Amino acid sequence: MPSKDYQRPATLYLYAPQAVLERCLTLGEFRLQPATDQNPGAPTQSPAIRLNSTMAPNFLTIAFSQAWDENLFKTFADSDACLVIHHTEAFGERLHRAVQRALPNWAGIDGAVSYGKRSALGAIFTRPAAQAMQQAWQFAWRPMQPTITLNPITVKLGSIEEFAEIRTRNTPRS
Repeated sequence: MPSKDYQRPATLYLYAPQAVLERCLTLGEFRLQPATDQNPGAPTQSPAIRLNSTMAPNFLTIAFSQAWDENLFKTFADSDACLVIHHTEAFGERLHRAVQRALPNWAGIDGAVSYGKRSALGAIFTRPAAQAMQQAWQFAWRPMQPTITLNPITVKLGSIEEFAEIRTRNTPRS
């Protein structure tokens, strides 16, 4: 479980194709990717903020933005909508519990990504300064035992409609 010496942001944003986000909202379906699969320019099947593949090869991650920024629709290919999560504490705890059920011998943590300087949480939470506009909040899990390969997994939290919504690119902020 994550450390309690920090506080999650009030709102998290996930930029992606609306069809993907509909599944996130109604089923609570989220895909965790190996950090090595999220290198810049690599195709991805799930929404995620990308990181340098040399940073942390033994983690499964998913990242959200802490900001509503129309420029992020351009940053994440095929994004035409944004999942807005309003109760991030409830969401984060449900996500960590779902991953714990799927991967019982893994340790999870989440926190803000540092840009241009090493994060206290390690390389997995460190990105180049040029990506600072993403304002990422990342969830990451690592196996307690060494593993040769990591494969993406999809976890289901159940509907998150009680505390999340989908906004299209042109939806005014509320």
